[in-house]
Amino acid sequence: MVDTTNLPVRPQTFAELTELIGTELGPTEWHEVTQERIDAFADLTGDDQWIHVDPERAAASPLGSTIAHGLYSLSLGPAMSYTLLAFDGFTHSLNYGYNKVRFPSPLPVGSRIRMRASIASAEQVAGGIQVVLRVVVEREGSDKPVVVAESVARVVE
Repeated sequence: MVDTTNLPVRPQTFAELTELIGTELGPTEWHEVTQERIDAFADLTGDDQWIHVDPERAAASPLGSTIAHGLYSLSLGPAMSYTLLAFDGFTHSLNYGYNKVRFPSPLPVGSRIRMRASIASAEQVAGGIQVVLRVVVEREGSDKPVVVAESVARVVE
């Protein structure tokens, strides 16, 4: 049995991965969403839409403040997931993509977010193991998550 009391969980084999299916991992530590971080993300991606980078204009909007890009929240997924689940016992691992991504609620500046995850599936495929991780990024004080996604990884024993 894989011990899930200490994070990150470190499965070493396909069998240990399958033992984890359905087990909730997390939550991670809180991440503070600041205007500086939102602006840096906007600079990096070239997405400088006013709802993200113009606090004055955004304050007058129905949202009442700037909000982080949906992809800002999603881009934190790998770093957050590494604190929950480590594949360092495998020869190689990589981010293979996403099956589903949704942004159910906005993420206002000044919020704090964290992630929970669970392994939805682990199956042997040509060249390794495909692991599907269901991730939920939650905002402190909100009933609705800001991200719900299925992250896909490939690992090699």
